[in-house]
Amino acid sequence: MDITQAMQAVESKMFAIVDSDVSVLRDASHHILSAGGKRIRPRLVMLSYAATGGQDVSYAVPVASAVELVHTASVVHDDINDHGFVRRGRPSVNAIWGRTFALLTGDFLFTKVYELMAPYKDLNVVLAEATIALVEGETLQAAAAKEGNLNWETYYQIIARKTAALFKAGARLGAGLAGATHEQVEALGRFGFYIGLAFQIIDDILDLIADSNQLGKTAGIDLAQGKGVGSAYASSNGGAIVAERVAVADDPLAAIKQKILEGDAIDTARTQAKSLVEQAVSELDVLPESTAKQELIELARLIVDRDH
Repeated sequence: MDITQAMQAVESKMFAIVDSDVSVLRDASHHILSAGGKRIRPRLVMLSYAATGGQDVSYAVPVASAVELVHTASVVHDDINDHGFVRRGRPSVNAIWGRTFALLTGDFLFTKVYELMAPYKDLNVVLAEATIALVEGETLQAAAAKEGNLNWETYYQIIARKTAALFKAGARLGAGLAGATHEQVEALGRFGFYIGLAFQIIDDILDLIADSNQLGKTAGIDLAQGKGVGSAYASSNGGAIVAERVAVADDPLAAIKQKILEGDAIDTARTQAKSLVEQAVSELDVLPESTAKQELIELARLIVDRDH
């Protein structure tokens, strides 16, 4: 499989499926999709499919597209909840069309997932479980931030659901489409889960240390709202951090970031992310050697070496 051509097919499928004669839904969907993004989740589907013997790219493309649309819908909704005005380096759907149409666009993207997945029978269960976990994780995060009780244990429960579950599903779906063995499906599921955890940990680190231009989204939102690895660290070291509770005249976030960056949270979290990636890579021992397997390994290691 040529992964570049496969990912181009995924892009084409996503744009085609969100076409609508309701212009705001079409335009807003095209806006967020054309902004790009890392496309790690659909790449994971396609590489897992190829690494377990899958050859018909067209058979796997709708499933890879569905997984990415779940993620895209979730970030459209996130920007409503978090008042995010930059996403993937451009104004968010929320910033351009407002909260109501952003909500409806996210709903539209979610419902298009049903259309894409309809022919795949029992594999729908795998993706359904992941989307349930995603919403549960986002809800746990919002509750923890509101209550001011985000600690390491809660943090890992949140990221396991809101991020790692969809990575796990993507890898399992790819293997399932290829008719992989039970051992291979489960191993790839663990691979996806571990790199999903690592991905979110690095994402939260970058929310602390990168600016909006690097990230392509509004930086500091998670920290300001008592979410993410920095807030988990701060909570376990003397109380939850919520920007509104810190009285700093000029920039409340500056004081919070300074406190967190003075500790060892960043180094500790990076070490954990790297360990998770190596654990993930070891799960691929059940797969035969192939270009796709090597690309899975490269994908995993890229997760901890990125700066955006």
